[in-house]
Amino acid sequence: MLTSALAFAGVAALINVTPGLDTLLVLRTSVSQGRNAGLAASVGILAGCLVWGFATAVGLTALLTASRVAYDTLRVAGAAYLVWLGASALWRSRRAAGSEVEPEQALPGAVDGTESRGRWAAFRAGVGTNLLNPKAGVFYMSLIPQFTPDGASVFTATLVFTAIDIVELALWYWVVSGAASALSDRIRRPAFRRRMEQVSGVAFFGFAANLLVEGGRKTA
Repeated sequence: MLTSALAFAGVAALINVTPGLDTLLVLRTSVSQGRNAGLAASVGILAGCLVWGFATAVGLTALLTASRVAYDTLRVAGAAYLVWLGASALWRSRRAAGSEVEPEQALPGAVDGTESRGRWAAFRAGVGTNLLNPKAGVFYMSLIPQFTPDGASVFTATLVFTAIDIVELALWYWVVSGAASALSDRIRRPAFRRRMEQVSGVAFFGFAANLLVEGGRKTA
């Protein structure tokens, strides 16, 4: 089991640090709203991973491949959610363009009243992007069985591997959120944050299109 766990940790680490939707969400949130919001988005993503891991342990994720309707329903819902995130990001960038205020001119505590709401919104975004992405469930269902030792409890092994993946992701998102927030604070230009919103908005649209196109190819 130890050998299998180490092998899984190595493969999962390579996959986790590959730029993707979840990393983009943490990066964009950390730049535009600060590290606390970025970490809140990370916690939401990790919560989604925990749900997918438990669903895999009890065999629920098998429904995604066994039922085309279930997979397509989740896929379309996920794509729609990504389009909403992308549109929201582009809308915020337009609003910011008309009301730019340099950080030095902002009143102390001006964002304190909305900080907790911002973190909660970031957490919800993290949960939504992860749970509405059927690829996340397929990832756990397809990868974990390859490392489960013969004779080992599938339920226990799945939970162990899920825990390893979550720890690795937590460390990765900690680094990403810290680096992104530090970069944003160093640049301290509203134009930079506005540009980040624009880029991330377009990227969300791209992820949504990819989710729909890949699903269409499988159907064909």
